[in-house]
Amino acid sequence: MTSQPLILQVIICSTRPGRKGPAIAAWIAEQACAHARFTVEVVDLADFSLPILGEAKHPRFGQYDHEQTKRWSASVARADAFVFVTPEYDFSMPASLLNALQCLYHEWTYKPVAFASYGGESGALRSVQMTKQVVTTFKMVPLVETVAIHEVARHYDEATGTFTAGDGHAKKATAMLDELHRWAGMLRSMREDGRR
Repeated sequence: MTSQPLILQVIICSTRPGRKGPAIAAWIAEQACAHARFTVEVVDLADFSLPILGEAKHPRFGQYDHEQTKRWSASVARADAFVFVTPEYDFSMPASLLNALQCLYHEWTYKPVAFASYGGESGALRSVQMTKQVVTTFKMVPLVETVAIHEVARHYDEATGTFTAGDGHAKKATAMLDELHRWAGMLRSMREDGRR
């Protein structure tokens, strides 16, 4: 088994103008850096401008024509684990997240994913539940441990664009990161065994 550090990507899943995701992702990244068991990268879907199912060939072939898809493939491929920072739109995940998932296939497989969700009363938990169903089709492992931010407006300063965690958020983040690390190590071994 390789001794290379495990790479955790904190992915900002909404691309909507005025989104709160970047501030929450920054906080999750801070928690992950303090956790000190991953190399942490913050990845913003808005930086990739992915076309909607814009590739002619099925993602399972890994033969991409668009430069955006190639960059996205390389980004996801190098990661060992993910935290999806996601809101809830119409009781579901953002279309940007679904498209980002469906652009690829093998780059996702046998990797764990956790969620930092944010919204109103529900804390975007319906978005998380729907996303969990989708990621299993990529042979990903969605975790039970999550950080659900209810009534996010109370924790977000519009003037500064900053997020302030509430009681219990840091404890939930630690539990989530502990479990992500456990699964990331096991699944990396599985991926490496499969390549031998």
